Amino acid sequence: MPRPAVNDLIAFLAVARAQSFTKAAGKLGVSQSALSHTIRGLEERLGLRLLTRTTRSVAPTEAGERLLVSIGPRLDEIESELAALSAFREKPAGTIRINAGEHAADAVLWPALQKLLPDYPDINVEIIVDYGLTDIVAERYDAGVRLGEQVAKDMIAVRIGPDMRMAVVGAPAYFDTRPKPLTPQDLTDHNCINLRLPTYGSVYAWEFEKDGRELRVRVEGQLVFNNIELRLNAVLAGMGLAYMPENLVDAHLADGRLERVLEDWCLPFSGYHLYYPSRRHTSPAFALVVDALRYRG
Repeated sequence: MPRPAVNDLIAFLAVARAQSFTKAAGKLGVSQSALSHTIRGLEERLGLRLLTRTTRSVAPTEAGERLLVSIGPRLDEIESELAALSAFREKPAGTIRINAGEHAADAVLWPALQKLLPDYPDINVEIIVDYGLTDIVAERYDAGVRLGEQVAKDMIAVRIGPDMRMAVVGAPAYFDTRPKPLTPQDLTDHNCINLRLPTYGSVYAWEFEKDGRELRVRVEGQLVFNNIELRLNAVLAGMGLAYMPENLVDAHLADGRLERVLEDWCLPFSGYHLYYPSRRHTSPAFALVVDALRYRG
């Protein structure tokens, strides 16, 4: 039986893990037709069907699942060792893929990388913005960013930001027609600007805490967005109340464009942490990025 090429196996792993030719083609930087041709060729050489394809999904067959489990970790290890060879270069090099939410990417990752990368032109950083709790190992990210309490215990976590607070805010024009809420339960009588979580399809519940009592309130309103800028624009326009990271609205509170409510229900919580598997080989490029992001406040 002809031996499969390593690139064919990498292509199979990408499709099997993503369960999508479209997503896998995007990650590999090839066309869907070329990727499909590669997989068909691999299956013909092995004499086995590795993937079950329907109009809506792609899933490994029993043989494909066995191949995925057996060669996946080995190819990951080879890739990690090849990346580690950058230690022998005069300058650190390599691509670092990071999964993070929009606020973390904008408020923490970008300011640090903006200072680091000009001095290291051979380091490339790819940031994928995602509100879901993505499995960074399965999706082959080098690291992810989460709030401290969300990081799994088997991961290495590096603090990259200060403690955070949320703020419930509205424009003065909005409060001209509505009484200010005094408790989180009062939000049910307000027009609230919601955040849709793309990964799960659900609307984010606003979280509060006071005197040891925790509340999650599912609010309703005319507007639902899946990014920060549109929510901020809507609340500034007087379209309703918004639940935003405090640092994003501080300037607008100071100049009177926004007013804050329920401040005593919004307590500080653990800020952003970069996390990655404990077994991950730390290349010089990755170590530089981690050190640049490390919080020293």
